[in-house]
Amino acid sequence: MTEDRIRILVADDHTLLREALCDLLGVEPDFEVVAQAGDAEAAVRLAERLRPDVALLDVQMPHNEDPVATVRRMLQNKPDLRIIIVSMDDHPVLVRQLLELGVRGYLHKSASRETLAAAIRERVDTGRRVVTVSVLPGGLPAPSPGGAGSHRLSEREVEVLALVAGALSNRQVGARLGITEGTVKRHLRKIFDKLDAVSRLDAVNKAVALALIRPQSDRRVPMAS
Repeated sequence: MTEDRIRILVADDHTLLREALCDLLGVEPDFEVVAQAGDAEAAVRLAERLRPDVALLDVQMPHNEDPVATVRRMLQNKPDLRIIIVSMDDHPVLVRQLLELGVRGYLHKSASRETLAAAIRERVDTGRRVVTVSVLPGGLPAPSPGGAGSHRLSEREVEVLALVAGALSNRQVGARLGITEGTVKRHLRKIFDKLDAVSRLDAVNKAVALALIRPQSDRRVPMAS
């Protein structure tokens, strides 16, 4: 093993995809996968303990209901950690918020091996911050929508968010409202867009602040499952 090998942490809750990605990275002579994680908490702990150069993170993982908080914790522990998001979720609001926070790349899982490898190898020796973004059309960051109308939720969206604020999972919300879990997720995606929110907890907090839903005492917002 040489000193210039790039030490990588891979975090994804889908075991087969994670292991396939690690095998793909292992073919590169200058890459070394030092750890794998199946949830956000494990990723934070491993990043703090092993001090990798690069962390590849999925967004939709257990214990990752607030991706912004996860990234912030990892950067607080190791400010020079190069975090690259590799996810199917490339919602423009989420992309923008994480890029602003300091991630070095945001790649949709359809990105090519060459794109991923190039993002991992990007160095900051020149003193400038290099960021790689490869997302589907419509997933590119855009300015936050303005005006009061951007916060207007439909009656169904308010119902969904109120149940989410009551600590119900997507599955439970769907059962309560007589809709599928996929429909709940679509409603939440629209809610995130309208409120410029990046997580369930962020959406609930913003909705409460805007008086769109009533606050609940000791509110615990669960993950999507």
